Amino acid sequence: MLRWVRQQLGFDPPHQSDTRTIYIANRFPQHGHYVPQKFADNRIISSKYTVWNFVPKNLFEQFRRVANFYFLIIFLVQLMIDTPTSPITSGLPLFFVITVTAIKQGYEDWLRHKADNEVNGAPVYVVRSGGLVKTRSKNIRVGDIVRVAKDETFPVDLVLLSSDRVDGSCHVTTASLDGETNLKTHVAVPETAVLQSVANLDKLVAVIECQQPEADLYRFVGRITISQQMEEIVRPLGPESLLLRGARLKNTKEIFGVAVYTGMETKMALNYKSKSQKRSAVEKSMNSFLIIYLIILLFEAILSTILKYAWQAEEKWDEPWYNEKTEHERNSSKILRFISDFLAFLVLYNFIIPISLYVTVEMQKFLGSFFIGWDLDLYHEETNQRAQVNTSDLNEELGQVEYVFTDKTGTLTENEMQFRECSINGIKYQEVNGKLTPEGFSEDSPDGNRHSLMKEEELFLKAVCLCHTVQINADQTDGADGPWHANGIASPLEYYASSPDEKALVEAASRVGVVFTGTSGDTMEVKSLGKPERYKLLHVLEFDPNRRRMSVIVESPSGEKLLFTKGAESSILPRSKSGEIDKTRIHVDEFALKGLRTLCVAYRRFTPEEYQEIGKRLREARTALQQREERLADVFNFIERDLELLGATGVEDKLQEKIQETIEALRLAGIKVWVLTGDKHETAVSVSLSCGHFHRTMNILELVQHKSDSTCAEQLRQLAKRIKEDHVIQHGLVVDGTSLSLALREHEKLFMEVCKNCSAVLCCRMAPLQKAKVVRLLKTSPEKPITLAIGDGANDVSMIQEAHVGIGIMGKEGRQAVRNSDYAIARFKFLSKLLFVHGHFYYIRIATLVQYFFYKNVCFITPQFLYQFFCLFSQQTLYDSVYLTLYNICFTSLPVLIYSLFEQHVHPHVLQSKPVLYRDISKNAHLGFKPFLYWTILGFFHAFVFFYGSYLLMGEDTSLLRNGQILKPNRQMMFGNWTFGTLVFTVMVITVTMKMALETHFWTWINHFVTWGSIVFYFIFSLFYGGIIWPFLHTQDMYFVFVQLLSSGSAWFAIILIVVACLFLDVVKKVLYRHLQPTSTEKAQLTEAGSGINCLDSMCCFSDGETACTSVRRMLERLMGRCSPTRVNRCGISLNSLCCRRFSYKLEPDEPAAIDV
Repeated sequence: MLRWVRQQLGFDPPHQSDTRTIYIANRFPQHGHYVPQKFADNRIISSKYTVWNFVPKNLFEQFRRVANFYFLIIFLVQLMIDTPTSPITSGLPLFFVITVTAIKQGYEDWLRHKADNEVNGAPVYVVRSGGLVKTRSKNIRVGDIVRVAKDETFPVDLVLLSSDRVDGSCHVTTASLDGETNLKTHVAVPETAVLQSVANLDKLVAVIECQQPEADLYRFVGRITISQQMEEIVRPLGPESLLLRGARLKNTKEIFGVAVYTGMETKMALNYKSKSQKRSAVEKSMNSFLIIYLIILLFEAILSTILKYAWQAEEKWDEPWYNEKTEHERNSSKILRFISDFLAFLVLYNFIIPISLYVTVEMQKFLGSFFIGWDLDLYHEETNQRAQVNTSDLNEELGQVEYVFTDKTGTLTENEMQFRECSINGIKYQEVNGKLTPEGFSEDSPDGNRHSLMKEEELFLKAVCLCHTVQINADQTDGADGPWHANGIASPLEYYASSPDEKALVEAASRVGVVFTGTSGDTMEVKSLGKPERYKLLHVLEFDPNRRRMSVIVESPSGEKLLFTKGAESSILPRSKSGEIDKTRIHVDEFALKGLRTLCVAYRRFTPEEYQEIGKRLREARTALQQREERLADVFNFIERDLELLGATGVEDKLQEKIQETIEALRLAGIKVWVLTGDKHETAVSVSLSCGHFHRTMNILELVQHKSDSTCAEQLRQLAKRIKEDHVIQHGLVVDGTSLSLALREHEKLFMEVCKNCSAVLCCRMAPLQKAKVVRLLKTSPEKPITLAIGDGANDVSMIQEAHVGIGIMGKEGRQAVRNSDYAIARFKFLSKLLFVHGHFYYIRIATLVQYFFYKNVCFITPQFLYQFFCLFSQQTLYDSVYLTLYNICFTSLPVLIYSLFEQHVHPHVLQSKPVLYRDISKNAHLGFKPFLYWTILGFFHAFVFFYGSYLLMGEDTSLLRNGQILKPNRQMMFGNWTFGTLVFTVMVITVTMKMALETHFWTWINHFVTWGSIVFYFIFSLFYGGIIWPFLHTQDMYFVFVQLLSSGSAWFAIILIVVACLFLDVVKKVLYRHLQPTSTEKAQLTEAGSGINCLDSMCCFSDGETACTSVRRMLERLMGRCSPTRVNRCGISLNSLCCRRFSYKLEPDEPAAIDV
C-alpha cells in the first residue's frame, strides 16, 4: 500500500530500470546476485471507482464544479446561521443533482466492472510443473508460458516461442487493436520454434531482456538468451515476435508464448488513452453567464443589506413593536450583523444561479447523442456501419465549425486501389486484357495465348511480387499447388495486405503472368508464366514514414543476393545511380497529374563480401537494446544506396461518392476546407481539382520546394501582394511539408494572413505532427475559429485530437482514427448531414436551453428581491419553501428538457438542401452578448410584471389585520403575504411554461404532454399540498391558501391578464422581426410552410389502424431526418381546445403533394 501511494505521488516510479529481465517459466537463478522484479498482475481495470472510494471520489469530482460548490456553501451557511429559508430549499436540489449524476456515473462504472470481471475471469491454459494447467486470465504472471488455440484472443502480451508449424510462424489479426483485418505473420526464433510440446517447453532455460512497457503498438525491442548444451545463444526480438493482448490467432492450430507484459502494462491497456478534455463554446459561454449572474446576485445581496441598515437608521424602523431585538442582538458587533445579514440575503436570492442547469445539460447531451447513431441517413449499408458517438460533450460544437481539415486517402477517396499504369525501363505500360502492353501499342494476339515477358519487365514484376507484406488465404495455400490446377485453369488467389497499394500491385502482377503463390518458412514462391521459382527471404527492411520505403533482401534460385526496394519517388530516385531515371521521373509526374498514387521500384545486387558486411551490421543493430531504431535506420540507409532503377507504378484511388457536392455544401455554409495529405504535390493537386476542393477558375498559388527562410519569406510576401491585387477572384494555396516548416518557424503571421485570404488550402507531403501543428495554428489564431479534423488513418490521430471536433472515418487504414475521435462516420459525404442538420439542431436546442434556464431563474428570484422593499428588508421570503425547492426540479424542468431533445425549428431536408442556413448560427450567434442580454432583460421585465401586476390587481384598498392577513372589502377572502406570493408564483409558472411553448416549433405528443402537464401538475400538487394537513410538517403556512386563491374570480382574471401582458410584447416583437428583419432561417421556415412541409407535425393523432408504437417509430424517424411519409398526422393546438386534423404530403419533388382535411 505504501509503495502504491509513493508511486501515485511520483516518489517511487514503478520501473527504475529502462529494461526488464524475464525468466521463462519463472526459473530464477539459484546462485549469484538476483534482485526480484515486481510486475503488474494480469487484471484489466477500466473502471474508475471501487466500492470503497466511490462516494468520496465522486463527491470530490462533482464539487469541483463551481455551481455545485457554490450551493454547498449556501447550504452550509443556512445550517450555521439563521436564514430566511430552510436549508432544505438549497440542500434538496443540490442532493437531487448530486444523486442523479452519481447514479449515472455509478451505473456506467458498474458496466465497466462487469466487463472487466468477464475479461479477467476468462479461462486460459498455462504450462506449469510439466503440464497444462487451466486457470483464470487474471492469474497469469510475467514469465508464464501460455497456450493459445486458433481463433482465441491473446490474454497478455506474449513473445512467441513456438507454433504448430515447423518454422514457428503464426498468423494473427489485430482488428480489435487497430482495425486492420489483414493477417499479420509473427515468427519465433529458430531455437524455440522446434519446442512444440509441453514437455519440451518445460525444459527450456532462457531469459528475455526487453524494454519497459510503452503504448506504441508497433514498437518492441528485446533479446532472448537461450541456454543450450552449456552455451548461450542470443537472438533479437522485435515487433514480429510480440503477440499483443486483444489480437486474435488465425489459421494456426495453437501457439505457445511467454508473458512479458501483463494487465495494465499491456500495450492494449496503455492505449486506453484518456483524451484531453475538450470544452465546447457553449460550455464556455455558460460559465461566463454564471459569473455575470453571480455578480448580479452579489449586487442584489449587498444592495439589500445596505438598504436594510439605511432604513433602520430611523428609530421607529430599527426595532418595531412586532419585531423586538433580543439582548444578544442589541450587544452583537455591527460588522458581524452586517456579514450575517449579507449572507442571509445571499441565501434568499441564491436561486438566481440555476443549479439544475448542469444536470439538464448533461442529460440533454447524453440522450441527444443517440439520435446520431439512430440516423439511418448516416448508416452505410455496404459495410453495415452506423455513425458512432464517442463523446456527447461536443454535440453543439458540430453547429459552430468554421474550418474543416481533411485527410485525402481513405477520407476523400475510397482507399480501393486499382492498377492503371506503370513505367518499366523508361517505357510506359498499361494493362490490357491481362497483358502488359506498351503505351500506344495495340495487342492483336488472342486472349488465350500468353506472350513472353522481356527481361526488364519480368524483373520489375518479380520485384513487385517479392517486396511486400502481402499474405495469402491459408485455405488456398494448403490446397492445390498454387493458382494453376491440373486442368490448367487459373484459380485467383485471395490476397490480404495492410496496404491497399501492395495488394493492387501483387494482383496486377498475377494477372499479367508473375504470380506470388505464398511463403513457406523463409522461402517466397513466385510463378513466372507458370514456371515456379523459390527465393529465400534473408532480411526484411520494414517500411517507416521517415524513409518512406521498404526493402527485402532475397537469395535467387541461382544463389545471387538481391535487394528489392519500393517507395515514394522522393526516397528512391535520389538513391538510384543507374536506370532510366529522367524518363521515369517524367512518367511519375504524368501519373501524378492524372491523380494516380505513385511508387518507384529499384534493386541492387550484392557481392558476397558486401552481403557479409550487411549481415553483420544488421545483427548488431537488431540485438541492441539501446537506440535500436536509430541504429537500424543508419544500417538501412547504408544498404539502400547505389540502386538500379527498374521503374514506377501508377495506382488509382477512386473518389468517394458525393465528395464534390459535400465540399461545395461546406463552402456555401461558410466553412473553409483544408486538405492535409502525405501525397506528392502533383497527385494532391489533381485530386483537389477532381473533388471540387479547387475550382478550375480558381487562381492556384504555390509555396513549394523552398529550402531557406529567405526564399520562403519572399515567396509569401509575393503571394500576399498577388492576393491583394486580385482580390476579386478566388485563390487556392498549395504548400508542401518543407516549405510549411520554414513558414511556421519565422513567418507564422504572414503565412496565416495568406491562408485566411484563400478559399481553399492544400498541404501536401505532410508528416502527422505537421498536420496537428497546422490545426493548432488556426485554432490558436486571434479569431479562435472552431476547427474540425477528419481522417481515417493512424497518421491522422494527432490532428483529430488537436482539433475542437475530431471525426474518424471507418475506412481501411485501421480503427485508430475512429478510437481517438469524438465522432465516427463511414463516409465523408455524411459530414454534411452531421453538421448542417444534427449540428444545427443541437446548437439551437442547447443555446435556447441555457438562456431559458437563466431567464426563468431571473423571473423566479427578482420578485423576491422586489418584495424586500415592502417588508423593510426583513428577509421575509415571498414563496413557500416547498415551492422554492420544486420550482427547478419539478414545475419547469421537463418542457425545456423535451424541447432540447426534439426541437426542429426547420425541417431537416431544408437544412441539408440549404447549407447557407448554417451561417445563421455560426460564431456562437445565439449565445452571444445580445441574445443573453435580451433573455436577461426579458426575465427582469416579466418579473416586474408578475410582482407589480399582482400587487396592483389584488393588493389595493386593503386593511391590515392583526394576524398579518388582509381582508378585501365586501369579500371575505383572506389575502396575506402567502396568498400574494402564491399568486405571483402561479403566474410565473404559467408564463415561463408558455414562453417555452412559444419557442417550440416542432410539436409532438410528448411536448404537449409535458408542457400542459407541467401546469396541470402544479395546480394538482398545490391543491393537495395546501388542502391537507400533513402530520410530518412542523408548520403549514400554505394551508387552504391555494384553494382560497382559486375560488376568487378576480384571482383568475389577474392570472390571465398578467400572463397575456407578459407574453404579448414578446409575440409582437417576434412578429415584427420576422416580417421586417427576417433571418435566412426564418425565410426558410416561411418557404417550408408554403411548400407543404410544416414543423408542427405531431403525434397526438394516429392514422386509421395505426398503433401508438408506430407513431413513436415515425417520430424517431422524423427526428433523424428520415421522415418522408405518404401520410403524416398533424395537430392544431390552442389553449382552449385540442382539435385534430389529418394531413398527408410528399417530400419527394417527383411526387404530388396531397392534403386531406
